Amino acid sequence: MGIAEWREQLKRGDVSARELTDHHLSRIEAVEPIINAYTEVTAERARADADRIDAARSAGEALPPLAGVPLAIKDNLCTRGVRTSCSSRMLETFVPPYESTVTSRLWGAGAVLLGKTNLDEFAMGSSTETSVFGPSRNPWNTDKVPGGSSGGSAAAVAAGECVGSLGSDTGGSIRQPAAFCGVVGLKPTYGRVSRYGLVAFASSLDQVGPIATNVADAAELLQVIAGEDPRDSTCLKAPVPNYTAALQQPVAGLKVGIVRECFEAEGLDPEVKSSVMAAANQLEALGCELVDLSCPRFNDGIATYYVIAPSEASANLARYDGVKYGYRAQDAASLAEMTASSRAEGFGDEVKRRILIGTYALSAGYVDAYYKKAQQVRTLIRRDFDRAFQSVDVLLTPTSPTTAFGFGAHSEDPLAMYLADLLTIPANMAGMPAISLPCGFDGAGLPIGLQLITGVLQEERLLQVAWHYEQAARVMQQRPTAALVP
Repeated sequence: MGIAEWREQLKRGDVSARELTDHHLSRIEAVEPIINAYTEVTAERARADADRIDAARSAGEALPPLAGVPLAIKDNLCTRGVRTSCSSRMLETFVPPYESTVTSRLWGAGAVLLGKTNLDEFAMGSSTETSVFGPSRNPWNTDKVPGGSSGGSAAAVAAGECVGSLGSDTGGSIRQPAAFCGVVGLKPTYGRVSRYGLVAFASSLDQVGPIATNVADAAELLQVIAGEDPRDSTCLKAPVPNYTAALQQPVAGLKVGIVRECFEAEGLDPEVKSSVMAAANQLEALGCELVDLSCPRFNDGIATYYVIAPSEASANLARYDGVKYGYRAQDAASLAEMTASSRAEGFGDEVKRRILIGTYALSAGYVDAYYKKAQQVRTLIRRDFDRAFQSVDVLLTPTSPTTAFGFGAHSEDPLAMYLADLLTIPANMAGMPAISLPCGFDGAGLPIGLQLITGVLQEERLLQVAWHYEQAARVMQQRPTAALVP
């Protein structure tokens, strides 16, 4: 059941918030030994939050929009009094003294915190394999990765361990795991949702967004977390529309652009291509007009990203020096030695790799050749999108070139891992909203993701088209959860 149906049942008294919370805590207890989606389970707090909602309902008080809805939060969003580790040894014991804006808004709307979810260390990865707590597993096939970096958040939703979750998306880290796990993942317009309290990776690219089992739930969660925040200077002041009301607006007559470069991309699985084109035909059957178009620099996004993102990461992660908070190496003879040892011991290999790449790209003599050039290409990518949206309403691509891959498949080849984000990165580079939703399965029974992209602040249109496709296609008639109960 979706959030709206849970809300109605709660109001009628058919189910209590405590019952719903206990159901999900039992589910977590049953499947966590297999899935490892959580880094921290806050059972005591969850039950106390649920009891407060039930008391308010019994007293006849008006219930907030997410009253009693059990949610999971990616472990790079600060939660006051609850550990926020970024799945790194560097922050393994860090307990924030403050709350992120998005989580504060969720608790204000009555949501219940079940716990914090696993991720690639500092959100750097596409498989959740770089977590210091060990990898999460894909509920559809536990020999496969759930994607990353928000792999724990997507796996928790797919496995029925929460009603919905929050993730962060720097280059596809919400949408790619959503595709791998057969759920819905939404990256809003850059600045639509506050980044205050999100542990920074690449500040000009990072964005918080919802992961849910269906488009309507994603719209409900976005409704709560979106909006202006004076504590985030990059947060937009634009009014927040009613996303749920927009879902059922007709899509007939809308133009859907088929991005040519995405279907010619290196490594695109034929089954993925076939399934996504079938989704395009479904939208055409709903009255949309399909338009073949070109975004010439679409596939340049990945090379551009792996200059800009590591450069910003190099600057953002400089604060972890073992002095004020975080991991501190012992028995150092000097401050310099302590700082160097703390960083060497506290960060994992992938984080170190990206810090080194970024530091090199920003170094004297190379900043113009790499970082400045990458920013120029980023502008060209944005112009390609702007030009495309002059002739179409929404763009359609696969979310990932392949379905979920096996553990260790790219452990010796970081570049192959980076290519998992080939089709999601351009939306981040341009700051555009994008959504991934299931559109089919491959021959092995693994979910395939469809990506839709719209112009800046066009989340209404994005959700509208996604919802109509979801309702017509009815892809997810079954969930992978039953097979996971020991």
